[in-house]
Amino acid sequence: MNLQRTQHSHRGVIGVESAIVMIAFVIVAAALAFVVLNMGFSTTQKVKTITTSSLEEASSAMEISGTVYGIGCTSSASGCDATQKINATIIPIKIAAGGNLVNFAPDITAISFFTKDVEYTNIYAGTITTDEYKQPVLAFRQAALEAGSAFDAFNGANPINGTLPSETTAFVYWPKRLNTNSILEAGEHAVLAVGFADTDRPLAHQKISIEIMLSDGGTLTIDRIIPNITRENVDFG
Repeated sequence: MNLQRTQHSHRGVIGVESAIVMIAFVIVAAALAFVVLNMGFSTTQKVKTITTSSLEEASSAMEISGTVYGIGCTSSASGCDATQKINATIIPIKIAAGGNLVNFAPDITAISFFTKDVEYTNIYAGTITTDEYKQPVLAFRQAALEAGSAFDAFNGANPINGTLPSETTAFVYWPKRLNTNSILEAGEHAVLAVGFADTDRPLAHQKISIEIMLSDGGTLTIDRIIPNITRENVDFG
């Protein structure tokens, strides 16, 4: 009598195991894809934020709104010897098109001044907001009356009239304003006035650089070559 052994096939079981393994791979791949996509979206958002912030930092909210000029010293009566010099510099400023408000509070603003011989990282005293001043001589006169040690350099000094500050110092005043704060807004006009100490006064044909640095927004840099100093008001262009 012949006994025939029954042979059992394992191919169905192997097929189920392969399907389970394949499903596991698909689930893992889907999870990894989700993580990668999520990281990609997050990175893209961060890049967009950084790019936007960089553009805002690079774009200055201010612009020069007129002629930059200096107060020339051409005689001993105006405070200089035979060599003509610049006693003060006047820079009109306004909000750039599409720019944001500019806060000139001294704790968040710095103004630097450079020549080939002088390097000051911050000469800023602050703002004068007590009134509107159409003429710089009146603004410098008020600077001598301002409270606070930051304006002490102008005590008894007015570079428009030939009396020089004890230290090179800058301040901001308003010829046209909408309120009495230290914020430059659209529709207002401000002026950056710099009074030079005796040994810091620029000479003819000398390059000067003045930088207005804010806590946010780009730096406004004013570079000028001093022309021949033949009169009191010297056009720097």
